[in-house]
Amino acid sequence: MRPLIAAAVQAHAVPADVSGNAVTAARMVRRAAESGAELAVLPELFLSAYNPPALNADPAGTFLKANEYGVIDDPRLDPLRDNQIPVVIGSAVSYPDGRHTCSALVIDSRGQITAAYDKQHLCGDEEKDLFIAGTRGATLVVGDWRFGLGICYDGCFPEHGRAAADDGVHGYLVPAGYVDGSQHRRDLYYAARALDNTMYVVFANSAGGEAPWKLSGGSAIYDPEGRCLGRGADEGEDVILATLDPEQLNLTRSKQSMLADRLQSQGTNRSLHII
Repeated sequence: MRPLIAAAVQAHAVPADVSGNAVTAARMVRRAAESGAELAVLPELFLSAYNPPALNADPAGTFLKANEYGVIDDPRLDPLRDNQIPVVIGSAVSYPDGRHTCSALVIDSRGQITAAYDKQHLCGDEEKDLFIAGTRGATLVVGDWRFGLGICYDGCFPEHGRAAADDGVHGYLVPAGYVDGSQHRRDLYYAARALDNTMYVVFANSAGGEAPWKLSGGSAIYDPEGRCLGRGADEGEDVILATLDPEQLNLTRSKQSMLADRLQSQGTNRSLHII
């Protein structure tokens, strides 16, 4: 393995403006690539904007259509097809079988766009009314690096990050949509997932908008001990860059050996009753 430069990208997405948001995303990805990034992660539902009322009002215009293999062919996304680096970005997706999902799209170096992962933990009634929860995890391979994919609320569940670690990942890529007022949890969960699993975490959150759907920025990259390598402001556009270092990863895992030392399940836990 060699070091890899990752970018967590934050910007403002306009509700229901898929074409305009794709242009913004492409501009931010170019900025990341010109700064040396070899992988870019953008926020949850960025292509439609994280705004459930807008998604409800115009599902035909805001949900991207995927084929049975998850591949998306939509001319509104053409600005994103010449990125030169792999991109992970959030979108609302509809499938031929009628499912509607909150998904992490992967755009590869050939410009193919695939709904690679569907969010497994839906947060609140607004999301549950819009989407069907995903049923499987996903691992993205970039060179020699393996990355688990999660979306926002997924990262609030330790077992989700652990499932990625059990698949041998070195990092965890998390598009997110944290609203203003949730900064404490935003800054705690993903540092914890990094330390829990001694893996890098790249967390990308949108910034801006109108209450109650104003997004709080703070995109960040964490090292395998949960230390923040860089964080964006709560408002405004930003590209946070960090070098993911395999030597640091291996050194951390040799000293913090939780993955190797944790107890395996021994069956149903039993309560101790004191008489």
